[in-house]
Amino acid sequence: MQPFVERFFKYHGLGNDFVVLDRRASGVDVDADTSRRLCDRHFGVGADGVLTVLPHAGAAGRMVVHNADGSIAEMCGNGLRCVVKYVAERAGDHPARLDIATGAGVLTSELEWQAGQVERVTVAMGPARLSARSLPNGGPFVQQPIDGVIGTAVSMGNPHLVLLATPPAEAARLGPGLERHPLFVDRANVEFVEPRPEGGLRVTVWERGVGLTLACGTGACAAVVASALAGQSPFDAWVPVELPGGRLELRVAADLSQVWLRGPVRFVYEGVLP
Repeated sequence: MQPFVERFFKYHGLGNDFVVLDRRASGVDVDADTSRRLCDRHFGVGADGVLTVLPHAGAAGRMVVHNADGSIAEMCGNGLRCVVKYVAERAGDHPARLDIATGAGVLTSELEWQAGQVERVTVAMGPARLSARSLPNGGPFVQQPIDGVIGTAVSMGNPHLVLLATPPAEAARLGPGLERHPLFVDRANVEFVEPRPEGGLRVTVWERGVGLTLACGTGACAAVVASALAGQSPFDAWVPVELPGGRLELRVAADLSQVWLRGPVRFVYEGVLP
């Protein structure tokens, strides 16, 4: 009798890397221990997170985001682009649009194809919220003091604390404490932001449940939202955001009803799990 094996697929968005497991046939998600073992960079595959693709009526699938520490994130912009590329390239008909269900709702992506592969994905990420259960006292929390810095809390389906006046060099020092600040009931992703001389923003993210990452899609969204609210970035225009792993482009509606994220996505390799 052959031992059970499962195929996995490794993807990244600007170095923010994931193990993708297609569980649409079984509908069974992985547990926290499995996600921790897979993400271990010494004893596992190695990744910032595990993305399981489950069945969902009315969409091409449902994405569940498992962080490297075993916790579950409501949403992940880089992860969503990875899942969109995986699903679309196996659809057989080169779709131009794809709907994927997430913890932040069903989100629509537009796909750009090149040589038969998805090269770039634009995701309509949904609204940015200044009031949400996961934000300090339910929000709004805009340009407020918190542990010696000034921050703005934004929900992109998951909670973020954006620091417009604290440089990215401070991320490793301040990130761990701010992630677990008691004002954030579900912990927080923390963005350290500074303007780029050539325009746009430079952002480093301390990601909840992961730590420092090369890129974070929802973090880039939150950073541009906070910057636009402060009058430092335009609404309704594409804003380049430079992360350690590369560049994303963001556009925020003036009423915060929609945030669009645009960026590349790459397949790395596939393998089997015993």
